[in-house]
Amino acid sequence: MSTLLGPLLHIPEYIPAIAAFGILGIATLDTLNWQGQAGTLLLDWLASFSPAHRARVTHHEAGHFLTAHLLEIPVTGYTLSAWEAFRQGQPGQGGVSFGSEELEAALEQGTISAQLVDRFCTVLMAGAIAESLVYGDVQGGADDRQKLRSLWAQMRRPAAEGEMKERWSKLSAKTLLEDHWDAYEALVVAMEMGLSVEGCCKLIDQHQIEESLEVG
Repeated sequence: MSTLLGPLLHIPEYIPAIAAFGILGIATLDTLNWQGQAGTLLLDWLASFSPAHRARVTHHEAGHFLTAHLLEIPVTGYTLSAWEAFRQGQPGQGGVSFGSEELEAALEQGTISAQLVDRFCTVLMAGAIAESLVYGDVQGGADDRQKLRSLWAQMRRPAAEGEMKERWSKLSAKTLLEDHWDAYEALVVAMEMGLSVEGCCKLIDQHQIEESLEVG
């Protein structure tokens, strides 16, 4: 396009060629050496100008965090942007990090239990479900669905069975979030403020105690 418009705009022919070569070179370097991290950081930087986008990401990740803690899957960290992930040495756009040693060991030994699968699948689907409950639609979650399908493929289970598990996991995540909605909303605020993982876990535990006292 720049080559076609160059003569009309009086742009020398070599400038579009140099620009195209430079952009493609940077993109190739990013893909091969940085696993696409530079492109992700650029997109994240552009999105950072939208408070609404930041809020949606926080609500999504809080869904993962809450359900993981409730299901006794250890949360090891969280980030709310690609830049935060980059600073912590994590790939991709960031998110909630889990202690997956139990799952990995079970997969390696071929002795994974149905309960363990249910717990991890529920946590994976919880981000998108949290978005849908708050906003009425879902913009994120593609990576989470891919992780669930990859897990299913590792277990060598039928794809149709995996689709059923995905639907079940969404219902399970929805129930957990709705049953602990006060804790979820408090967690969103805490994560926006950058509270530590330990602090967030204590916050959820405190809400659980209060909920049990109310029921009692």
